[in-house]
Amino acid sequence: MINFIGTYDCKADTKGRIMVPVALKNQMAPVLNKGFVIKRSVFQPCLELYPMDEWNLLMAKVNKKNRFKKKNNDFIRRFQAGVKVVEVDAAGRLLIPKNLVDVANISKEVVLSSAINIIEIWDKDSYEQVLEETAEDFAALAEEVMGDDGDDEDVS
Repeated sequence: MINFIGTYDCKADTKGRIMVPVALKNQMAPVLNKGFVIKRSVFQPCLELYPMDEWNLLMAKVNKKNRFKKKNNDFIRRFQAGVKVVEVDAAGRLLIPKNLVDVANISKEVVLSSAINIIEIWDKDSYEQVLEETAEDFAALAEEVMGDDGDDEDVS
């Protein structure tokens, strides 16, 4: 399992290509040759970039859902909407498909933000707005998500 680290500002050109910063590209090196899957986020106005191995693990979990239940079938259809296989080219560029550029309102300024095993791709203004909106509630959220849940494991 890969764990990405960092947040990176970069620019998108008119064709939707992003130059992946060297520090991030170096972290991606172990998975570059297998490619990636890009999709719209479920909860935020951004895109998610999955290394192919991570995508396959997620798809194995999704594939266990009973497709003869309408809600499962509806979820799978919506979850898969706009999904594309992409690669980082030899020049270190990632081409974001036009339909996904539009979904995430990506303009010239872009933020690539690590989210453990995936990379979120944001329009910079949207990213900053979401960070600002959630700043006040972050302490409470951290306590709720990471606080004592009966485990004896130390998390700092």
